[in-house]
Amino acid sequence: MALPNNKSRPITLADVARESGFSASTVSIVLNEAPLSRHIKPATKESVLKAAQKLRYRPDASARSLRKRSTQTIGVLIFDISDPFCTLILGGIQKSLYSTNYLPIIMDANNDRKQLVAYVDLLMEHRVEGLIVVANWLFEEGGLLAQLQGTKLPTIVVGRDLSKESIHSVVVDNEQGGYLAVQHLYKLGHRKIAVIRGPQKLADSHRRWMGIQRFSTEHGLRLDPKLVRQLPGGVAANCGFEGGRVQTEELLGSGVRFTALIAFDDLTALGCIRAFNQAGLQVPQDCSVIGFDDVPQASSSTPDLTSISQSMRAMGELAGSWVSEELTISDDQVNLPPILHVLAPSLVVRGSTRILAPKR
Repeated sequence: MALPNNKSRPITLADVARESGFSASTVSIVLNEAPLSRHIKPATKESVLKAAQKLRYRPDASARSLRKRSTQTIGVLIFDISDPFCTLILGGIQKSLYSTNYLPIIMDANNDRKQLVAYVDLLMEHRVEGLIVVANWLFEEGGLLAQLQGTKLPTIVVGRDLSKESIHSVVVDNEQGGYLAVQHLYKLGHRKIAVIRGPQKLADSHRRWMGIQRFSTEHGLRLDPKLVRQLPGGVAANCGFEGGRVQTEELLGSGVRFTALIAFDDLTALGCIRAFNQAGLQVPQDCSVIGFDDVPQASSSTPDLTSISQSMRAMGELAGSWVSEELTISDDQVNLPPILHVLAPSLVVRGSTRILAPKR
């Protein structure tokens, strides 16, 4: 079938219906991914989508919004856009929403408690239809939990397990990540292992420590309490780097020998490496170092950093897909129990760790 002669006229649902051979209502259900589309045969959907692609059909978002009284927007609230953790997750969210009709409205709270809560109010005032929150320890302290529990807005939190609070969540298995980190060093022959834990208020730090302890118990590995340090709480994007540098300097000054170090995250690990360099020591020749997260800087540092990857882009994609799908379900499915998505971490071996050299 030929395209309409008037090239300036926008392609309509009726044009797609004529091209595909199906009714305008069927075409509308398929292209809008309405709940009824689950009852339409795959072959019919494929024909409709091919026809729409051939005609280069683009839906009129403003008209559809008026008809449905919908804003076609999803709020995305992040705690600090300069944090690599947020940046990678945000990339995944944007990728998942790109193929949908929903426009993400991104708000950066800049690690400010009051701003975090105020932005949720602002997003609701603008009638976003769903909400994705990339959270850190400020989430609970800022009163955001109670704020979200009082709304029926489809919400999913990335980085915190709030499924017990009736909020959908996406997290990495932090305990398994800690287990993998110490397991890697143990296999390389290291037995004197230092650990720099995350801030006390951060649940991720506790779970990673649990994984480290579990492996140590299973394999009879003694962790010297003098070699276990903790980062202070902080909100600046580079506080992990500075904390890692300072804690490593203190470990070196303690006089207690260690051959490997597990850092809370990659920025902390890079701070540790800086401290070793300033002390005239080399990584991994004098000490192996492993981080957590696998942010882009991990592969471009010198040496490149061994890390536990938590697939942050995948976490973002999963969150974006869940929200967009949640907005298409029927009313009788709205009260489904909260879902907890737990992603498995993986070990990425690079140049900052090596087999323990025998004593000379």
